[in-house]
Formats: sequence, structure tokens, C-alpha cells
Amino acid sequence: MDSLYVVMPAYNEEANIEKTVRSWYGVLDGKDESSRLIIADSGSKDRTHEILVNLQKEYPRLVILQNTERQHGPKVIALYDYAIKNGIDYIFQTDSDGQTDPAEFDRFWKLRNEYDGIFGMRHERGDGLSRAFIERVVCVLLRIYFGVRIPDANAPFRLMKTETVKKYLYRMEPDYNLPNIMMTTYYVYYREKNKFISVSFRPRQGGSNSLNIPKIIGIGWRALGDFREFKKKMK
Repeated sequence: MDSLYVVMPAYNEEANIEKTVRSWYGVLDGKDESSRLIIADSGSKDRTHEILVNLQKEYPRLVILQNTERQHGPKVIALYDYAIKNGIDYIFQTDSDGQTDPAEFDRFWKLRNEYDGIFGMRHERGDGLSRAFIERVVCVLLRIYFGVRIPDANAPFRLMKTETVKKYLYRMEPDYNLPNIMMTTYYVYYREKNKFISVSFRPRQGGSNSLNIPKIIGIGWRALGDFREFKKKMK
């Protein structure tokens, strides 16, 4: 029976985290006993951690990673690294803000033996036109820098074979801000077996996003230099 880690970064998600855990925990049913829901919670200034600790009493396969950096990207890298070191078969990454729907997971799971990575594709986004525009710009830049055609590079709805993630994760520094964008790029660039499937993407269910547009633009500007460096090392 295949093992699965459902992994999520969390930061100041007290408005969403309980509902998110309750809705996603059922995905572990029918998977290997080593399967877990892993949430990287570090740096939150609200009740996120307290809520998670209380939920562990009800959900024994809920694991909290507390020793990660605060930022989203490094948390994702730490989660992937944790799955690799524990020898898990599959990693499914999503976010803890309630924008993704666990009812759509089963379509991905049924295809797991056919692909090394299955990635969500957000045709309609509930988080605003500005973020959709930024995603389109990112995909254009990936085509220019790496020659890859990717419909959605950063969707937080992705099922990947852990062994394939291991091939590429350590090309990135532990504090890299955009690991999912580069992971998707590696999959497509090196022609790993991949598939993109449309998924819904709801408005944030509560709280506020820690990333605003100026911050995103700043990260994107730094990413241009990162892309050049990554490309130099790709054969």
C-alpha cells in the first residue's frame, strides 16, 4: 500500500487551520499507516499553533513541524525534505488557507502510477486578477529562460513521487522562496512524466494573506537572477 504525506505550510492561519485540517485529514484513509498530514507551522503570531496542538488530540496522524523558517518557500522545502528523509512514496502539497478542495484529490491519486508528478491548473482563481496576472507573467518568463510551456507553475495542489522530488529539491537552497515554481520547471524541462489537471481555487476562506503585491513583485525581481543561475546548471 502506498504511503502519502499531505504537506502544508502555515502562517497566521487561525481563521482557517481547524477547518483545513478537518477537511484534508480524511484523504489519509486507505493509505499506508505511515501516511501523515504534515503542517509546517513556524513564526505565527496568532493562535495557529495552539489550534494545531489541540487538533493533534483528535487526529493522531497530524504532525507539526515547528523548526522551519517563517516564509512559505522555505517551509515547502522543509516539508519535502521531511518526506524524503522518512521514505514516503508520495507527497501532496497544498496550502492551509482553505482555497483548495480535498474532494478533487482522488482524481490525482488514481493517476499516481502513471505520472511522476500531477499538477493543479487554476483556470479560474478566487484570489484576484492581479495574482492571476502575475502567474501568467511567471509562465512567460519560464518559457523565455527555460524553454518550457507550463500552464500553471505555482499551484498549491500537486501530487508528486517522492523519488522524483528528491532528484531536484537539493538543487535549491533551503531558504529559496519559489520552490514550487522551480520544481514544476524541472519536471517539464527534464521531461519527467507529468500531467496538468484543472482544479478549483476558492477565495481565501478567512484571515489575510501575508504576501501583498509589492512583496510579490520584489520576490519576482529577485527570481530573475535566480532563474539565470538555475539555467546555467541545467543540462
